[in-house]
Amino acid sequence: MERGLLWLPLLGFFIWLTRAGWNEYQKLEAYRAWAEAFDKAKYDIYAVLGQKGSEIVWGKPARKGPVDLESFSLSSVRSLQLVVNQQAVDIENPPSKGKAIALEFVLSDSKKVEIPFTEIDLAARWGKYLQQQLRASGL
Repeated sequence: MERGLLWLPLLGFFIWLTRAGWNEYQKLEAYRAWAEAFDKAKYDIYAVLGQKGSEIVWGKPARKGPVDLESFSLSSVRSLQLVVNQQAVDIENPPSKGKAIALEFVLSDSKKVEIPFTEIDLAARWGKYLQQQLRASGL
C-alpha cells in the first residue's frame, strides 16, 4: 500500500505530461492546416507567422487554430529590426543568448508591431528573409 502511494504522484505527472503533449500536438495540427495557405510560415509557442506575397499574418497558436490574428502589408513597413532584451541588435550578428526576442516592424503610420520568437537564430533568419523581400519589392 505504501509503495502504491509513493507511485501515485508519478502517475499524476505522467497523466499531466500526456495531456500537455496532446494539447501541443493539436496546436501543431491546427497550425499545419492554417500554414498551407502561405508561401512561408513559422510556428513556435509564442506566435505563428505566415507570409503570402507581401501580406504578413501573425497570431497566437491554439488547439483549434491560430487566434488573435493580425496582418499588415510589407509595403507599409518603414523599418524592420531584431529586438533582444528590449534592445535592437544587428540582424547580421545577433547575440547568442537573450530573452524577449522579437521582430519589430515600424509601419508607415508609425505603428509598431512586435512578433515574438523563442529563438534568436530563427528570428534573425526571418528578419533577413523579410528584409530581402522588402529590398526586392523596392520598398
